[in-house]
Amino acid sequence: MAIYRKLGRPSAHRNMMLRNLVTSLLKHGRIETTEARAKECKKIAEKMITLAKRGDLHARRQVLAYVTEKEVVKNVFEEIAPKYQDRNGGYTRMYKLGPRRGDAAPMVILELI
Repeated sequence: MAIYRKLGRPSAHRNMMLRNLVTSLLKHGRIETTEARAKECKKIAEKMITLAKRGDLHARRQVLAYVTEKEVVKNVFEEIAPKYQDRNGGYTRMYKLGPRRGDAAPMVILELI
């Protein structure tokens, strides 16, 4: 039994979509997406920031293996992680926007605190 959301996608598409969502969140600081996608993205983004707080080479390589842009990884290690150094988790916040026009999917804004 899966403990994660399948999001109506084959596994390869779902994994790539989540990688792109996490990269966009770390790059821009906030993204607008559906609630289910945001909840999955939040888990992974918080793990990436926690790895970046360690700051060693192995952590950098682990983040680089998931995040798709090298500039974003550099930004995470040099700017984002030091900002959360004294915080134990809870690096993101979700704001509910209401239903999306067209299919009524619940929309949220996911942002870094």
